[in-house]
Amino acid sequence: MIDAALRDRAGRHVTLRPVDDGNWRAVADVAPRDDQRVWVAALAARYLLLSMRSDVWTSLAVYADEAVVGHVMWGVDDDGSRWIGGMVIDAAEQDRGVGRAAVRTLAEWLGGQDGGCPVRLSYHPANVSAARLYTSIGFVPTGAREDDELVAELRTGS
Repeated sequence: MIDAALRDRAGRHVTLRPVDDGNWRAVADVAPRDDQRVWVAALAARYLLLSMRSDVWTSLAVYADEAVVGHVMWGVDDDGSRWIGGMVIDAAEQDRGVGRAAVRTLAEWLGGQDGGCPVRLSYHPANVSAARLYTSIGFVPTGAREDDELVAELRTGS
């Protein structure tokens, strides 16, 4: 379990846990709001499959107290940088601070590994909500692009 002792706005304890036999179905069923499907998969199941079929990504279940409320995955690039990807918070759980707590928790954990390599993520430039969230946490666009998405890196000390 990855735990930064953060809580959402309802006071629920947000943690990141391995996807396992007991929670994979709940994680697979996580679905974003309809308007977000332009930028993320319709179900977190797609990201679970990416993690299973690739050596790059590791999926994690996002919990609020003891309920699965989302999915996020992480990976390590060839240059040693840590990446956050495939985050989906269930539509019914959004706007409660769960996504913010999940990103902060994972970024802190990734940033503390192997000498503090950079932590990066990417988002579509039209995804204003994601840009606002990531910027408020301390991610700064690098000017690089990953496919059609902007790459942002967490500033040290943020």
